[in-house]
Amino acid sequence: MSIVLTTALLALALAFALGLALGFFKQIFAVEEDPLIGQIRELLPGANCGACGFPGCDGYAAAVAKGEAGINSCPVGGQALAEKLSALVGGAAEVKPMVAVLACRGTHEKAKLKGQYIGVKSCRAARLSTGSIKRCSWGCQGFGDCVHVCKFDALVMGENGIPHVDSERCTGCRACANECPQHIIWVIPRDLKGARPLCSNLNVNRAMVSRNCKAGCIKCELCVKNCPEQCIKMINGIPVVDYAKCTSCGACVTKCPIKVMALS
Repeated sequence: MSIVLTTALLALALAFALGLALGFFKQIFAVEEDPLIGQIRELLPGANCGACGFPGCDGYAAAVAKGEAGINSCPVGGQALAEKLSALVGGAAEVKPMVAVLACRGTHEKAKLKGQYIGVKSCRAARLSTGSIKRCSWGCQGFGDCVHVCKFDALVMGENGIPHVDSERCTGCRACANECPQHIIWVIPRDLKGARPLCSNLNVNRAMVSRNCKAGCIKCELCVKNCPEQCIKMINGIPVVDYAKCTSCGACVTKCPIKVMALS
């Protein structure tokens, strides 16, 4: 019994000594944090989504306090947060709200598969292992990688095999766009008005596009030819709109035989 008691007392004494040593060295090597960082951190939403370009809200708060980041870089907090930060550290508070959109309509019904995929159920894995599980190499793979990284429940996989964006919940944080291996999720200004393409197929072979996906842009250029403002050009097989000229007249939407163009 005396051996057990002696061991316990020695352990307690050692723990006490180590505690004192840790406390001492903590005081010696302590780095005082700028109180401004804490004030800024309290204002941030705490989403830690990385949309600001920093690894979480703590990193962004420190960068703002040091003057290394602007006050308009948090899409989650938006304009309200920018105004609060402006009152705290100064600077112009102007945030352009953004929203994610899917530039693909390759549903189960529209886009044909190459065959039965039995690999890891991930868009990135499917892309790496097969190039694309669909005949259209640019189409949505349909495994919902974008849905899994969304912290705001703004994305859901539809029964038709492609994700759907809840624009009311979307903060424009770009997490889904960064995760998508096909690069078919675009983040655009919420107030953007004009026509936009809903296809990312760069294949210029019209017959092949039609065989692979019934919703793909067939490069007929009717949108280009019928635009009264001449604000649409075909670039790499995709209609690109000059929004400085677009008047949302809808001529391109009406003339498109596949209904690839849509008004926002």
